[in-house]
Amino acid sequence: MSKRIVLATFTVLVFGCLAWAADKTYTGTVSDSHCAAKHATASDAAATCVEKCVSGGAKYVLVSKGKVYQLDPQDKFQGMGGKAVKVMGSLTGDTLAVSSVSGAEGK
Repeated sequence: MSKRIVLATFTVLVFGCLAWAADKTYTGTVSDSHCAAKHATASDAAATCVEKCVSGGAKYVLVSKGKVYQLDPQDKFQGMGGKAVKVMGSLTGDTLAVSSVSGAEGK
């Protein structure tokens, strides 16, 4: 009987971890690691600033609901600085492992 309880508990934990690690959707604005939340809304001025900062060595980040997320891989965001996006990925700490990125509708 105790083996069944242990096995059932283990199974629940494994499936819980798999569900927790699944990709989720995040919407926000692509900014850079230098300016971060200063570009919380999409605009042409933000786009110019972000792309200039990234060409100078900063990294792309996502600003979403007041939080700043590091993005990996960076190459998926080239040319998207200052734009509203929808990102699919998994979160580890403050880094999003991005599986896909697209323009956010309605923004």
